[in-house]
Amino acid sequence: MADQQDAQTRQSLIEYPCDFPIKVMGARVDGFAQAVIEVVLRHAPDFEPAGAEMRPSSKGNYLAVTCTFRAVSQVQVDAMYRELTAHPMVKVVL
Repeated sequence: MADQQDAQTRQSLIEYPCDFPIKVMGARVDGFAQAVIEVVLRHAPDFEPAGAEMRPSSKGNYLAVTCTFRAVSQVQVDAMYRELTAHPMVKVVL
């Protein structure tokens, strides 16, 4: 609770609303990209899944999914980041 209040009161260097890219990396397994998109849609319902960019690693073991969504607040971005980093299929969120 205190974290949400701190996030709402601290100054952000980002002016909202804005287009915000978030890159999520994980093992290249079935369902990874869909799992990422589902989390993004929970926090940004207007996100268009067809706009997600996917790029495999050089050896093909990992997949990076970049979703650019319309961010309306730092609280929204922080909540999405927390859910993505807690997901068992996700290795890194940038």
